[in-house]
Amino acid sequence: MATCDLCKRRLKVTSRSLGVCRSCIINNFAQTQPYLDRAHESSRREFGLPVSPPRDSSGRLCHFCLNECRIAPQGRGYCGLRRNLAGKITGGGPQDGNLSWYHDPLPTNCVADWVCPAGSEAGFPAFSYTPGPEYGYNNLAVFYQACTFDCLFCQNWHFRPLALKKGEVSSSCLAAQLDSRTACICYFGGDPTPQLSHALVAARLARQHSQERVLRICWETNGAMNQKMLREMARLSTESGGCIKFDLKAFSQELHLALCGVSNRRTLENFRFLATLVEERPDPPLLVASTLLVPGYVDEGEVGAIARFIASLNVNIPYALLAFYPHFCMSDLPTTSKSHALACQRAALAAGLKNVRLGNLHLLRNDY
Repeated sequence: MATCDLCKRRLKVTSRSLGVCRSCIINNFAQTQPYLDRAHESSRREFGLPVSPPRDSSGRLCHFCLNECRIAPQGRGYCGLRRNLAGKITGGGPQDGNLSWYHDPLPTNCVADWVCPAGSEAGFPAFSYTPGPEYGYNNLAVFYQACTFDCLFCQNWHFRPLALKKGEVSSSCLAAQLDSRTACICYFGGDPTPQLSHALVAARLARQHSQERVLRICWETNGAMNQKMLREMARLSTESGGCIKFDLKAFSQELHLALCGVSNRRTLENFRFLATLVEERPDPPLLVASTLLVPGYVDEGEVGAIARFIASLNVNIPYALLAFYPHFCMSDLPTTSKSHALACQRAALAAGLKNVRLGNLHLLRNDY
């Protein structure tokens, strides 16, 4: 049991990193703001990251994401990677990717594995080597070491100190890592958004080198990039048979600010835009959504709201509900319970979605 510092109620699940419960965040957001600010400032100062998106009146504007940082001379953007050096925004360009990569044997633990060509019968033969999971092939997994959000439950938070380092991998070097068994490239992180200039050039080069064979371009992202870049991402994925996986962390603006430090407005706008493209190539699905079921915060009500939003756009968009593992600032929470996961799945199906899946089943704890 834990106590909410604001309403003083005793609750089964409340994270000490926030100190306030979901109900207070949703219904008394202004009063919870000091608690939320303290949590996010603490999570960022430890790594030397800006505690909020900079708004220097004499700074240079970075237009890559919703934060639209105005970065002071010699300063850094919210992601930690983008910098204002000599009046020019640098970091994450085609010549200086800050990333790591590896060949991941297929089928792999992908958010979309049950609907993508790598792990299912989707897309064969135009976009897949086999009429089922692509055993014997690999995914070039590209982990970009910076992010535009500040998720207190981040599962890959170890990249944070690396975001401050100068990147050393060019787009051409990354594209050259393909081998004859590479069936897809997946950009994830962190998030690809701060380094989309690098990723898009690398993707185009990789496709030029692989014109006679299948090479899908895929993305896992928080979806907060500017729409011009998103359009190019969508073009590459649509043409190659790849997918774009959006992590819809919350529907409530207040809850999203509490958990992730920034607004979800751009994410929802971009998801809505991509939904207009899904019928252009329905097999395999272009757009996939996922939500992490954070105990005490992302409940069936929140999932139901997300699912209704998705269903209002297209009921066939696949939706994955992922079990939570305690990590980073929210390491004091339990894993997702079976009853929590099943209630969320029922809420998503009740909203009208046709393809809802529970993921990370091995993490679910028994509670009945």
